[in-house]
Amino acid sequence: MENFTYYSPTLYEFGRGAEEKVGMMTFLTGATKVMIVYGRNYAKKNGLIDRIANSLSTIGIDHIELGGVEPNPTDTLVYEGIKKGRAAHIDGLLAVGGGSVIDTAKAIAAGIPYKGDFWDFFTGKRQVEDALPVGVVLTIPGSGSEGSGNSVITRTTDVESPIKLSLRTDSILRPRFAIINPEMTFTLSAYQTAIGIVDMMTHIMERYFSITTRVEVTDRLAEGLLMSLMAEAPKALADPTDYQARANVEWAGTLAHNGLVGCGRREDWVSHFMEHEISALYPQVAHGAGLAVVVPAWMAFMAHHKPSKVAQLGRRIFGVDEKDDRTAAIETVASLRAFFTAVLRMPTNFKGLGIESPDIHAMVEHLHANKGEEIGGYYRLTSADTEQIYTLMLSDEQREALTPKEAAEV
Repeated sequence: MENFTYYSPTLYEFGRGAEEKVGMMTFLTGATKVMIVYGRNYAKKNGLIDRIANSLSTIGIDHIELGGVEPNPTDTLVYEGIKKGRAAHIDGLLAVGGGSVIDTAKAIAAGIPYKGDFWDFFTGKRQVEDALPVGVVLTIPGSGSEGSGNSVITRTTDVESPIKLSLRTDSILRPRFAIINPEMTFTLSAYQTAIGIVDMMTHIMERYFSITTRVEVTDRLAEGLLMSLMAEAPKALADPTDYQARANVEWAGTLAHNGLVGCGRREDWVSHFMEHEISALYPQVAHGAGLAVVVPAWMAFMAHHKPSKVAQLGRRIFGVDEKDDRTAAIETVASLRAFFTAVLRMPTNFKGLGIESPDIHAMVEHLHANKGEEIGGYYRLTSADTEQIYTLMLSDEQREALTPKEAAEV
């Protein structure tokens, strides 16, 4: 186990009716005028935004609104929010929604006090040193952004092709509070629920696959969360109003990404990086659905190159009893893919994502231009390696269309 500092300053208000406390929670951040950021019209139509506005007004907090955040959020709305927020002299952000909304609010919070282009933070040119406080009312679980200092934004301004990058901060962009009422997720579709669960599981596995040894406590925390998600997911999908199942899923999603299961070890994050390139080029792809295709392909590659931790996952989570690590790892990949497809009804390949002719060359080129010649914390991957992993995501029909040379390299 390596040295670590763990700081999770977010105040969580969890349970039925938790959203009624949004005014007081916002007041505790010191904000006097906030921007309420939300997605499409659902939160507006169902009256949630109005209830939140009333709660703020009751306690004397003024507000403005910024709606229209789309999945795979872009810089366009961030720039609009920065301009609008500065003009209105806001001193806080309140995100009402899921990961896309929260990430947009975080980018605005960092951008308003900064004199330069907020994108400098995402490219690594500048570090975030000041930001407005962010609060969250979570309505779509999965991203874990309600408990992390991370944000993912796609740049579409002044670029030839979209660039999707993540910003990671230790504490400054962690929400000051997160309000989590599982009842708000009752109306989510099975698909929305499933892609959120895939994202949660991947957040755990990105940390679990590590070169750091003897992190038994953190490993067991990660494994416990994975097992809980796999046990509760079928219940939440079978009965969308099963409060206890929804509560367990939602809390697991928060713990998956607030840094707890990364304590004391190096992390990987290649699966997220590779998926970001897919949904940057093909924005119709939901992040969780893309991960359901990427993660088994990445693990299949690892089964032949570094199988030990994959085998451990299989033995502890899926009951794999093979003694040989490579054989156990291959069986683990099959078990995970079966869970994604049979239980969560997720796609298994590019074609299932609606991508008939994936531009693997562009994805590989953008990936390594953004992240470096070699990437990965668990196993260092070159462009040839990531090309092979992307190729493993092809359907049988797409694979048959490969040239003999391309097929031999898979």
